[in-house]
Amino acid sequence: MRNQLITMAACLSIFSFTACQQSQNAQSAENDTTQQVAPDTTATVAETPAADTSAAAALTTVMSAPEKVKAGKPVLVKFTVTNNSDKEAEFCKWHTPFEEKFLNSFFDIQDSKGESVQYQGVMAKRIMPPPAESFIKVPAKGTVSAEIDLTKGYKISAPGTYKVAYQGDGISGLTNVNTVSVTIE
Repeated sequence: MRNQLITMAACLSIFSFTACQQSQNAQSAENDTTQQVAPDTTATVAETPAADTSAAAALTTVMSAPEKVKAGKPVLVKFTVTNNSDKEAEFCKWHTPFEEKFLNSFFDIQDSKGESVQYQGVMAKRIMPPPAESFIKVPAKGTVSAEIDLTKGYKISAPGTYKVAYQGDGISGLTNVNTVSVTIE
């Protein structure tokens, strides 16, 4: 019985991981099936994105952080989402700084030794499909930004350089986000 519950929980986790993006893609397809979007050409991204005609493909996300932060001070990461299209686009705010607090681990943070930094925040369960208020609308040719303090969700305290990569794209739909480095002094 316990193994069945664990298996069922794992299946639900996988489902919830992709459901937000699928819901967003379905909404985009209903709104405009002929939209052509140029691929993301952000210089800090190593890969060229695959062809995607959804509204989410029009969104470019850039992450920024200060180069150096004093130990014990907030480590703020800023997310800026730009809509490169001529039409309004949206993304799911779940697993992004737009939630204004950590409700899941959506960053992969590595210390100077290449070891993962431990996530110490909550792990929220989500209802599916995401309700309408879970989406952030980005006006045509517009931008939206949000900041979050990494120390509120991750154990970042020792001096050193930390590499921060975003890993919440399966929920939010924000892909090819650059990585940043922060040095704690």
